[in-house]
Amino acid sequence: MVHLSSAWLLGGPLGLLLLVPVLMAPTPSSLCTPLKTLNDSLSHRRRYMKHNFPINYTIRVHSEEIFKLSNINRMRVNMAGLEELTLQRLWFQVNQGILKKLIRVMPYRHPSRRYTAELERRFRDAEGVFVQSHPSEIFQQELPDSVQDIWDRLTEEPDKVPVSSWRYATPKSLMDNFCHTMHCLFSQCFATEEQHDYCGASHWRKGRKRPLKPES
Repeated sequence: MVHLSSAWLLGGPLGLLLLVPVLMAPTPSSLCTPLKTLNDSLSHRRRYMKHNFPINYTIRVHSEEIFKLSNINRMRVNMAGLEELTLQRLWFQVNQGILKKLIRVMPYRHPSRRYTAELERRFRDAEGVFVQSHPSEIFQQELPDSVQDIWDRLTEEPDKVPVSSWRYATPKSLMDNFCHTMHCLFSQCFATEEQHDYCGASHWRKGRKRPLKPES
């Protein structure tokens, strides 16, 4: 197994969820404020990530950056003892890359560039609070082989990525995934009186119509 010292290392043993439950950890209250601020920005994603782009416009991303609620569910089923913190780290790494790619493809005067740059700034604020909210040693663990493989593919140099590993997605769909998985993995920050299960199958099965956050 490769040992990495990056502060963003993922951790947790692999196996079957049926044998060992997902290890749930409370979301630090200090993280909820920047995440809610980020969520406020994401509520405008239809305007900036759909209407300001040509119809069917897509960008090239790693296959692992198509990160949906169904991906989270599948990882929980296939990995025993999977810590919620591991999924949260993965969420930050995935969406960090997506935001960088979106800004990179936008011309300086693109009508959505300022919005996306502000979204990235708020994302980095939340990322900083996330790191500060946990002991540093938590982020300095060896990775199980399967998780290490995901990490390696996410951080692989573009010219070394096989053609078959690239995917094309619309900016709007990427931001939808961004928002929905945030509500799932940090659900304690977005709990309502109705107490929706943001990770439940009803939210990721094909045909789901109800948005997690009203869009303007």
